Amino acid sequence: MIVLSGGTGTPKLLVGLKRAFEKERERKREEERSGGGREGEWEGLKIIVNTAEDVWVSGNLVCPDLDSVLYALAGEIDREKWWGVQDDSFCTHTALRRLGCGLGSGLGSGLGRGLGRECEESLKIGDKDRATHIFRSELLRSGKSLTEATALLARQFGIPEWIKILPMTDAPASVSTRILTPAGELHFQEFWVARRGEPEVLDVYFDGVEEVRASEEVVCALASGSEEKVLIGPSNPITSVGPILSLRGVREMLRRKKVVAVSPILGSEPVSGPAAKFMRAKGFEVSACGVFKCYEDFLDALVVEKGDKEAECQVGGGKILKTEILIKNDAESERLAKFLREDV
Repeated sequence: MIVLSGGTGTPKLLVGLKRAFEKERERKREEERSGGGREGEWEGLKIIVNTAEDVWVSGNLVCPDLDSVLYALAGEIDREKWWGVQDDSFCTHTALRRLGCGLGSGLGSGLGRGLGRECEESLKIGDKDRATHIFRSELLRSGKSLTEATALLARQFGIPEWIKILPMTDAPASVSTRILTPAGELHFQEFWVARRGEPEVLDVYFDGVEEVRASEEVVCALASGSEEKVLIGPSNPITSVGPILSLRGVREMLRRKKVVAVSPILGSEPVSGPAAKFMRAKGFEVSACGVFKCYEDFLDALVVEKGDKEAECQVGGGKILKTEILIKNDAESERLAKFLREDV
């Protein structure tokens, strides 16, 4: 299975998908012991992750969505926020601010497409979380690609090799989600972190997306002739999934796949985050039907909340499937994963 992921919503689902795959693999091991099946035939997970919110902070590359996926699958994510590391400390951030590392201009030059070498603490980063960024950045400086660095991080976190976490592109911090507001243009992190998502949103675009390509591993996954299902997780369709879809050739490749999406909208409100403002700014209704419109040129089915009266819409050749999609714990995540694996 191939999964397109942003942060928050999809990492919650990935916890259940990992468990569902582990149970299936254990069942197949039992069959193997009985004389049937081979491990080489077993299905794995390929997770293509948004990198348009990445930013250099105090010399290190912060990849919010990649890190949320890593921490969720490693069992180390902060379950209250669904980003960052559980029970992290902030000693380094406090010490750097005391030494004079400021907030920069806006949120600092690290929000551009430079190397981000400046001492600039625009984001409050935990100590364990920062260790991930340092490890990644040193690998990049040594000549590793972002995909290679992510694979090494996944192994260090104990994530099994049958799970492949793939950054959407190997050009670090080269695509930047920009939010147009009445007060001017903001990087996504400035809009969401510094301004708490409060400004009115006039438009959203992805600076630099025309200049980069999807990584070789992403193209290989999507262009393969296999029958692998593509699942778009319940992440923000504009700023989490949108950058992946905006890469050259991705939508065309998805039209040749069976693609299922899980709605991040219940009724007329997102489960979390600023998706409503972004959908309105791009001309989409804030509803499950609006989510379908975001993906209508390639989507085969949309999974929506059972009982969602706002999800009654005409979707052309696609299907609307109903089940309980709100994830409040691991059991609900695994139940939804099982539905997506077996019933869709």
